Amino acid sequence: MGETFVEIADTLVARFDVIDLLHFLSERCVQLLDVDAAGVLLADERGTLSLAAASTEQARMLELFQLQDEEGPCLDCFHSGVRVSCGDLGLEPQRWPRFTEAARERGFAAVTAVPLRLGEARLGAMNLFRVTTGSLGPEALLVAQALADMATIGIVNERAHGRAELVVEQLQGALNSRTVIEQAKGVLAERGRISVSDAFTVLRSYARDHNRLLSQVAHAVVEQSPDVADLLGTTTPPRP
Repeated sequence: MGETFVEIADTLVARFDVIDLLHFLSERCVQLLDVDAAGVLLADERGTLSLAAASTEQARMLELFQLQDEEGPCLDCFHSGVRVSCGDLGLEPQRWPRFTEAARERGFAAVTAVPLRLGEARLGAMNLFRVTTGSLGPEALLVAQALADMATIGIVNERAHGRAELVVEQLQGALNSRTVIEQAKGVLAERGRISVSDAFTVLRSYARDHNRLLSQVAHAVVEQSPDVADLLGTTTPPRP
């Protein structure tokens, strides 16, 4: 667990990728906590939430459904600024009727949402999904919130120098890059005849191996730039 906090702390530098950080956060939550999937929603300059990261395709689809339907724990968590939890969605169908139905269709039975916050500033929220019923224990909740807090600090970090407009620009840029990343995943999936999930793994690994921002590589893929010709020509997912 300590290694995870060190890796997140490494983002407190002048150059890092917000979307990559949030994917790292969602993956580490699944590894460290008693949850099966995670998703992160990020707010734009108007306070409108958008999908930033998800650990599985099921979680990604459920987060998109939540946003489209404007109903669900992540939205409640973001607007209230406090943790929201339901240990058994089947026992509280009236709480989020459409979200609950969609979650159970995708195999999820319980959910906890924790805010991405720094003081009074709310940047988004993270959903933690379980396929079995039951709430997270107190220690797990503390770890989940600590991870979310660390990621939030990583987003705001020293580059903002206390200037709110720079934070807003950074978050908006991350959300804009999310769209390009989705397009790049589609390009790689089609070229390599691989799944979208594997395409993202390829894209992310290439960015890290070449010390480039995920968003920069995604733009290059979409534009079919010569400097990513090797990536466009080889789309085999790296071994874990």
